[in-house]
Amino acid sequence: MRVLLAVGGAALLAATLSACSSFNKATQGMADALTLYKPEVVQGNFVSKEQVAALQPGMTRLQVRDILGTPLLTSVFHGNRWDYVFTMRRQGVEPQNFRLTIFFDGDIMTRFEGDEMPSETEFVDRLSPKKDFKVPPLEATEEQLARFPAPASSPASAAESNEVPAGAAPAGHYPPLEAPR
Repeated sequence: MRVLLAVGGAALLAATLSACSSFNKATQGMADALTLYKPEVVQGNFVSKEQVAALQPGMTRLQVRDILGTPLLTSVFHGNRWDYVFTMRRQGVEPQNFRLTIFFDGDIMTRFEGDEMPSETEFVDRLSPKKDFKVPPLEATEEQLARFPAPASSPASAAESNEVPAGAAPAGHYPPLEAPR
């Protein structure tokens, strides 16, 4: 009887533990479905296709740093290697990882290798979803301007009469930065 009770208790414990793990998976799935917003995470050094195209063997470390920026990873053990790593995580999209490694011989770059980098335009498109909106015209036509009355002391009328309005500085002069003492 004790053996049967021990086996039954062990089976109950195993069933309870397995139920807990499946409960955790189920609740995690529900929590993911209920999560309305997950922020985008962009980490590392973005290196564009255009920047990689500007790299040429024989460049100095300073020239490479001017083009790509400071490397994300430099190692004490690999002093002749710089690593540029870039990751993007967005809701509903697989994480995107990019890596570029630059190899040096002393102060001179010998070669580079890594992933195919996105262009600057592709990167911007990945960050912001396409929105269909029209850009309003930024200039007013003469007809639109005619709807508004001209101010009484407009700069055009002052220029025609060669008079400087009271309190205004002559053309080409700026008011003083500090009040006179």
